[in-house]
Amino acid sequence: MIDAIAFKYRTGTPWTDLPERFGSWKGAHNRLRRWAADGTREKVFTALLAQADTEGDLDWVVAVDSTIVRAHQHAAGARQKGPRPASRPTMPSDAPAAD
Repeated sequence: MIDAIAFKYRTGTPWTDLPERFGSWKGAHNRLRRWAADGTREKVFTALLAQADTEGDLDWVVAVDSTIVRAHQHAAGARQKGPRPASRPTMPSDAPAAD
């Protein structure tokens, strides 16, 4: 079950595309949801992390690039802070005034 969950998050595939060798995708998905709700997922993750750390299997390397980090959709082309440009002044017309 843990391998199925790890595969799903490592590859980013949808649950329905989980390979058959992991069993039913519904079973893995439901188990993960239950584990998340009752705190078991956090306990399992902490235990696996501690085990890997004691065995020296962890490399704490973090890579961030533009394929992962995106700006909010409203961040592109937003108006800069500061005063708004003044509207064009209106000039009186040379035409005679209306009665």
